[in-house]
Amino acid sequence: MTATQTHCPYCALQCGMTLTPEIPLRPGMPGVRLEPAEFPVNRGGLCAKGFTAADLLDHADRLLTPLVRKEPGNRESPLREASWEEAYEQIVAAITRSQREFGRDSVGAFGGGGLTNEKAYALGKFVRVALRSSAIDYNGRFCMSSAATAANRALGIDRGLPFPLADVAEARTVLLVGANPADAMPPSMQYLDTGRSNGAKHIVIDPRRTNTANGAHLHLQPLPGTDLALANGMLHIAIRSGWVDQRFIDERTEGFAAVKAATNSYWPERVERITGVPEARLRETVRLLATEGPAMILTARGAEQHSNGTDTAQAWLNLALALGLVGKPYSGYGTITGQGNGQGGREHGQKADQLPGYRKLDDPAARAHVAAVWGIDPDELPQPGKSAFEMIDSLGTDGGVRALWVLASNIVVSAPDSNRVRERLSKTDFLVVSDIFRSETAEFADVVLPTAQWAEEEGTMTNLEGRVIRRKMALPPPPDVKTDLTVMTELAGLLGRGEFFTDEPRAVFEELRRASAGGIADYAGITYERIEAEQGVFWPCPSEDHPGTPRLFADSFPTASGRARFIRVDHRDAAELPDLSFPYVLTTGRNMQQYQSGNQTRRVKALNVALPEPRAEIHPDLARRHGIADGDLVELRSRRGVATLRARLSDGIRPDTVFAPFHWPGANALTNPALDPHSKMPAFKVCAVAIARAGHTGKD
Repeated sequence: MTATQTHCPYCALQCGMTLTPEIPLRPGMPGVRLEPAEFPVNRGGLCAKGFTAADLLDHADRLLTPLVRKEPGNRESPLREASWEEAYEQIVAAITRSQREFGRDSVGAFGGGGLTNEKAYALGKFVRVALRSSAIDYNGRFCMSSAATAANRALGIDRGLPFPLADVAEARTVLLVGANPADAMPPSMQYLDTGRSNGAKHIVIDPRRTNTANGAHLHLQPLPGTDLALANGMLHIAIRSGWVDQRFIDERTEGFAAVKAATNSYWPERVERITGVPEARLRETVRLLATEGPAMILTARGAEQHSNGTDTAQAWLNLALALGLVGKPYSGYGTITGQGNGQGGREHGQKADQLPGYRKLDDPAARAHVAAVWGIDPDELPQPGKSAFEMIDSLGTDGGVRALWVLASNIVVSAPDSNRVRERLSKTDFLVVSDIFRSETAEFADVVLPTAQWAEEEGTMTNLEGRVIRRKMALPPPPDVKTDLTVMTELAGLLGRGEFFTDEPRAVFEELRRASAGGIADYAGITYERIEAEQGVFWPCPSEDHPGTPRLFADSFPTASGRARFIRVDHRDAAELPDLSFPYVLTTGRNMQQYQSGNQTRRVKALNVALPEPRAEIHPDLARRHGIADGDLVELRSRRGVATLRARLSDGIRPDTVFAPFHWPGANALTNPALDPHSKMPAFKVCAVAIARAGHTGKD
């Protein structure tokens, strides 16, 4: 029996694992034994999700054939099995009809951060070349967009971690802002654990005392939505205490004077009033970062999923630059990518404003380069389209998308203000969903297409370090299941644009290399063979004799001046504040046992036994005020919707804050779709809610 070394289908660690065929447990379905592999990222470790990933390959709920409505056009009628020919006929007819009546941009696609680089690249090309539409974006807009925008502005490049994950173990001080890797990516904790065992000090900023915070030297608990003030306050202290690295600022940065002036108003007492974090803890955090190096500042979604998320990430970048942390060994600023291909998925064209290689769609030189690789006239390329939520919110309207194809995303659960999302999906003229299982989003579809899973396809992924890795086929997909690349190629052929597409992953990657050449995310020197031989290659890698770039910024920054940029940012209140009707703050996040919208992990028996339902984390003082006991059902209500969850009492959360996981339907019925003006990130992490024991009014 031949073993295949590949990678976990879940988070951006992309842990190595080995799949070995064995006798199947379910007749007609594959049998596979999964074991962890000694890959540089996980070093033989896996989390509970990774260990159970193969359970989905032969799951009874697996989609094995296309589905269409029994009565075409009537979504109240049941979905029935259909042939690919029938499904394609309906899809092509809907595309043709919509574009004839409403224009090319009336048809679009919504992708996902779990797609391979090849599929993300092909999807961006499919929309712009086969559909000739501007309407494409993806769920990474809900994940990394604020940090990416801030990094591009300050550093000239967006690579989540500009150094290998292993460098974290060598840092003497690590500040984690809105990050909970102990639950979100447990195998990464070995690096933090190693650092602590060698005397490193870790500081966690989070309104909850998470499993990550439990092991920290310091835990700061700000009011959600005030991290920017916290960062500016720390920079104020660093400047006043003489802890900034003036030589680094003078030699390698620009714009510091404006930022320095802005921080004058963030004196510690004021910042304590805004955030609730004691002044002494602010000072100790800055002292550790400035004097006990090498030091790192790592942000994640807790800092970034706000209506001012870009500015918040920018504030932490300003602090890292002022302290001279960036570009030095075992030091710097990074952001922790969440989705499996959250990094690669945003580099190669499934984002509304991007072309492959992280090129900008509105840049004439970028358009000319990519058009030449694709064999089309640059004028055929559309201009940038709407961002993810803007596209969703315009579904079915004049000027909006009327026919939508959703791939590898479950927006009914994962997008904010989910009641509004359901309404907009119901207004589309035609909806296609490609997935492994029937998701909540698929229930709104006219056509559902089954797709191959991670172990049934070839391709590449780019993990949180910028390491490009191989996803290998360990077994074929079920007989009537196609890969997304095949579906795109066949649909392009039916639309008269088939000569521009292939479903052979290696051929797609070779084209991606050419399209990305010379761009910010340059993959030109990366080959399947090199990935195999080197256990992944770090981009940028402009030629095959280039070693790749594990660490960025040692000598310069890829900006026009070669210097990093300080950018002035100021605290502003969250888009929605508590009031008498909605007196508490809701923040959302991850649990260890589930992943993203839960469409996969909620079907794994072992994970459901460990965590069968969502729980709202509530401080005992808040619970007593509303007569709530641990385990009670509680009703959370916002200006947009209602969710009922079981209460979990914890003195590790702020008494004015409620936490809810987003892996089940419910939490995002409450969240606020207010968008960051720069990144178009919704405000997932702060909204105002009322709470009551289920069946009670909540009034005393």
